[in-house]
Amino acid sequence: MTALVVGLDGGGTGTRCVVATLSGEITGRGYGGAANALSSPDPALSLGTALRTALDGLDPARVVGGVLALAGARSAPERATAVADSAWRAAGLTGRPRVVPDTLAAFAGATGEPSGTVLVAGTGATAVRIEDRRVTRWADGYGWLLGDEGSGTWIGLRAVRAVLACLDGRAGPTALREAVLGRVSGDSTPVEAGTGGTPVRAARGGVSVGGDVSIGWLVGVVEAGVAREGPGWLARLAPVVEDAARAGDATASGILDKAAFRLTETVLTLGPGAGPLVVAGSLLTGPTLLAERVRALLPGPVLTTRDGAAGAAALALHTLSPGTAEAAHLRLLTEGIPTGRTTEETA
Repeated sequence: MTALVVGLDGGGTGTRCVVATLSGEITGRGYGGAANALSSPDPALSLGTALRTALDGLDPARVVGGVLALAGARSAPERATAVADSAWRAAGLTGRPRVVPDTLAAFAGATGEPSGTVLVAGTGATAVRIEDRRVTRWADGYGWLLGDEGSGTWIGLRAVRAVLACLDGRAGPTALREAVLGRVSGDSTPVEAGTGGTPVRAARGGVSVGGDVSIGWLVGVVEAGVAREGPGWLARLAPVVEDAARAGDATASGILDKAAFRLTETVLTLGPGAGPLVVAGSLLTGPTLLAERVRALLPGPVLTTRDGAAGAAALALHTLSPGTAEAAHLRLLTEGIPTGRTTEETA
């Protein structure tokens, strides 16, 4: 019976899982919803869905270990461990998985080196130093209320604030007004609410913004979205800011400039260290303006993570089979999901 390991990468937007042999051959993949241990509505459900789909057609008894890399694991290790253990058992697996911060898997998903630095910007944002495949220092990553500067949530929140300032007269026109209202209009039926103008009228492709827009309506939709899905709901507006910036909107471009500066400042705070610098997270691994601006500000070469789930599986192999783990690690990186592909595109 060929032994298997599980590697799982659970973030604030989605979850990826791989099952692999000890030689690094991926035999199963699975996907689930948001799995941030602190802010996601039901991380255990997301982890369980990803585990079960990855194990479909495989005997769980063959699994000899695994690493579950979870956003929020550093800030809430006990909760993350409890959620991981519950999902692990529900999937029919024995023993206990190792639970690590998702940043560690992101680094291992780019390189076989044991030490280096990783900058992550997706739903959240943080930078960490890694020594011998363990996190030794970090900067930011404190969640949307206290930090995560430059993240998708941070960008989305500033987009909403810019629209509100445009609507109430504190700022001039911006293309974000139509873009943000159009994006959020599909999340709620417009209602009579709040202050400042008439209710927004539903229209094909988004919101009719020909007349006054209800500020209270927008505030209500945003608050309801965050209450329903967590603060990561705001990150859906990051692509809206990207599109507006590409079209030449100064407000959107300014938000991205500030995000790039904050992210660069975060990683440089850690100082120089041995090993490569890796960027991870959807905002830095895809062909985004933010990624371009961050790379232009960073010194030296930068690697891009390929697949955090494959990185998590590699971490499991280094624990279970250190003698052959290096070659298996490189094979996992080759078989991992290419940079820039989304969960939906690979499911």
